[in-house]
Amino acid sequence: MAAPKAWAVVIGVGQGTGASVARRFGKDYGVALLARKAENYEPFVKEINEAGGKAIGISTDTADGKSIQSAFEQINKARGDAPLAAAIFNVGGGFIRKPFLELSPQEYEGGWQANGLGGFYFSQAVIPLLLEAVGKTEYPPTLIFTSATAGLRGSANCASFATGKFALRALYQSLAREFGPKGIHVAHAIIDGVIDIERTKHYKFDHPDAKISPEAIADSYWHLHTQPRTTFTNELDIRPYIEKW
Repeated sequence: MAAPKAWAVVIGVGQGTGASVARRFGKDYGVALLARKAENYEPFVKEINEAGGKAIGISTDTADGKSIQSAFEQINKARGDAPLAAAIFNVGGGFIRKPFLELSPQEYEGGWQANGLGGFYFSQAVIPLLLEAVGKTEYPPTLIFTSATAGLRGSANCASFATGKFALRALYQSLAREFGPKGIHVAHAIIDGVIDIERTKHYKFDHPDAKISPEAIADSYWHLHTQPRTTFTNELDIRPYIEKW
């Protein structure tokens, strides 16, 4: 493709939501795909480039500030003068289902490090670039956080994950209130249900369409991104019709 008119960055790329979001945003933008392991993003970088898009992949540890800094140095080099139009934080680290009294301090910290601290590092890296893009992109510069029901209530045996997602939701609310008036659309997506990916193929339900389509999540994220400044949705619940909530 010709030089992209704008770029998007997706951190937490792998089978499922991350890949689907990368594909959707890659139809219109150059995309930088970030994950800890190259094997998680390499197939999708290749797929997008072979389809005529522009994608790069960078191995990145979300909870390591220096790793994030290095990743954005590479992203800025790749995008040149093209603005950063969207940033998607899709990290799900720290998911441990374990009785609280059996949790080690390291396991408990994992949820906070991946989501709370990772969200902090990522936001500090992308927000200056999104501010630079205000008024230069077709749609308002957008920062989207993928979350879960754990960001609203802590379930039994999920103390680590819930703590991290609670922190992420608090971060999103603060950023939305600070940077929304400056033209950045900050949104928080609560994914409430089982996502239909290879890892969940063996999950059986009474209804054939009981799982969430990752492609539909990506379409919802694109819709959030294209909303005008007069109509920002700051928090979005996504769940199958049969989900109890």
